[in-house]
Amino acid sequence: MNAQTLFDSQSSPDATKWYTINDVVMGGRSNGQLEITEEGHAKFFGTISLENNGGFSSVRYVIPKTAVQPDQNIRVRLKGDRSNFQFRVKNQKGQYYSYSTRFETSGAWQTLKFRLNDLYPTFRGRRLDLPNFNHDLIEEITFLIGNKVPQEFELLVSKIELSD
Repeated sequence: MNAQTLFDSQSSPDATKWYTINDVVMGGRSNGQLEITEEGHAKFFGTISLENNGGFSSVRYVIPKTAVQPDQNIRVRLKGDRSNFQFRVKNQKGQYYSYSTRFETSGAWQTLKFRLNDLYPTFRGRRLDLPNFNHDLIEEITFLIGNKVPQEFELLVSKIELSD
């Protein structure tokens, strides 16, 4: 199977499919936002605050229902500020939990590969006692930062692809 593009900053830099969710939904004070840069990259940036039991910000990318196989990979071309982030997917948009993994950014452009069946179920920062990803669809991709420290952050996303 060839790579299937889910987001490409060079051909479809569309901010309307992205939305942010910050800890303010639970009373926190973190502020994350997304903008499309002049180069077309999705730029997720902001400030994490631990006030009022806060401490996270996320950006979600909604995709049409996309057929997948659990042993496929999602490749992401990104550039972070040396912070640690989480990569998450949902097989159904309305599902309360996500399938997650953590990754570290280097400060330079990186191409990271996440095998779907390596992603484990989490909800509100806790791992759930459910199987790893084993579905045939995905509908949402999320990048989340929540390192239990107050910090500023920036993550640029250039491309997201589904691949073998």
